Amino acid sequence: MSDREKIFQVYLQEYEKLKAEQTQRIGFRDNLIYATLGVFGTIVTFAVSSQTNYNALLIVPWVCLVLGWTYLVNDEKISAIGRYIRLTLVEKIKEQTGHTDVESIFGWEIAHRNDTRRKRRKIEQLIVDQITFVISGIVALIAFWFVVSKPPLAISIIWWIELVLLLILGVEIIIYADLAKGR
Repeated sequence: MSDREKIFQVYLQEYEKLKAEQTQRIGFRDNLIYATLGVFGTIVTFAVSSQTNYNALLIVPWVCLVLGWTYLVNDEKISAIGRYIRLTLVEKIKEQTGHTDVESIFGWEIAHRNDTRRKRRKIEQLIVDQITFVISGIVALIAFWFVVSKPPLAISIIWWIELVLLLILGVEIIIYADLAKGR
């Protein structure tokens, strides 16, 4: 086997490993939404079961922040793997093979981004992500504010910190939403 063939095999193995990681991250990311909804249900059920439990509503924003950030990081890595394959690995393989038709090398990596409904789907996903990880936390904060009259100063400070962090998460989700079409 020539050096060129060996390098080509290394690139193919890299592709296989990247796709395996991407697949694993997709499954984990998608399950985070279900986990988040389950945790919300549990916390809200506990919080509304008694007036003494209303402070539990302040846990919802922390859940939103932790799981939302984890979701965002995994989503970004999924996109980064796809971007690396499309923009870097394809070029390396073109160089090794002399094949210049980019779309025939790992064509799916490029083709699925050209779907005419991609941008709409990505915007819809952005809205779902915002509702799940930001709006739901803000709703819990607003509910807490209305059901707890005159919370102690420390609790009020926590409330404001949670609100600011949720807004930051919301901005980050928008920044990392991969709305672009094409390669």
